[in-house]
Amino acid sequence: MAFASIDTGSNTFRLLIAEPSTGPNPWERVEYAHRMTRLGEGLHHTGRLCEAGMDRAIESYKVFAELLNKHGIPAERTFAAATAAMREAENGQAFAERVKAETSIEIQIISGVDEARMSLAGASSVLEPATREDMLLFDIGGASTEFIRAQNGVRIDDISRKMGVVRLVEAHLHSDPPSIDDYEALKAAANEHLAAVEAHWPDHRAPRHLVGTAGTVTTLAAAALDLYPYDAEQINNYRMSKAAFFALRDRLLAMTHEERQQIRTIEAGRADLIIAGLAIVEAVIERWNYEELITVDAGLLEGLWLQIANSTSSTS
Repeated sequence: MAFASIDTGSNTFRLLIAEPSTGPNPWERVEYAHRMTRLGEGLHHTGRLCEAGMDRAIESYKVFAELLNKHGIPAERTFAAATAAMREAENGQAFAERVKAETSIEIQIISGVDEARMSLAGASSVLEPATREDMLLFDIGGASTEFIRAQNGVRIDDISRKMGVVRLVEAHLHSDPPSIDDYEALKAAANEHLAAVEAHWPDHRAPRHLVGTAGTVTTLAAAALDLYPYDAEQINNYRMSKAAFFALRDRLLAMTHEERQQIRTIEAGRADLIIAGLAIVEAVIERWNYEELITVDAGLLEGLWLQIANSTSSTS
């Protein structure tokens, strides 16, 4: 029996249709699709989802609805969740109602706490046990970033900050190639959020391992590996050294937007956002003195899938 999950991100939408598996991963993919929509475009300035972003999103949902129908996945075996953009937008709930009316997909706007919990579940399901012992998992999105401290796969605490790549690019990236001033402004903005993250930790302790998930981090890993076509299994548990990260940073910052877009491992629409992603990752590495970044492809999407698969199976 197959189940489906949809991660309605502020920048990227993803769909996973999979069957439960007893293999190395808890799922066996039947279908996967993703589309960049920039649903959160302009939200930083207006507090609302813009018409262009909503129109792009509707087109993506229609594609996903066709795939759900193709594989015969009913609503009760589908978990479609929305995160920061729809959570924050004045018209987020109204847009969810429009999506249901036009595509029959019912979206749940989940809290930052639930987002963190399910991101941790998804990532932990494929991470090596030694990494799971003591880790800081961070999930960079278009409008927010979640930070989860966990030991042995169990959440200690989490915090969601309004620090996303779309939001930072719109506020601070004004030059091409990125100027030193623009990049420093991106890092400074990130560091303000990281100070709040650290203040949220009662013991102010950064865990031993740094683990990154979601499109920014996986794109950086794919670029470092020149991994084309993309292979999630090679991204899971990949260790990028601090030196390798800085070498990649220097290479990308020296390029124009057009030059970055020509890199085969950077998908269309991400060439500007990756600059904000670099600034966030660098700020995290430097603030808490990490020597490497462990990457993981699995995250919220897989956590949503585990939630629907496990809850449905337990009630059937």
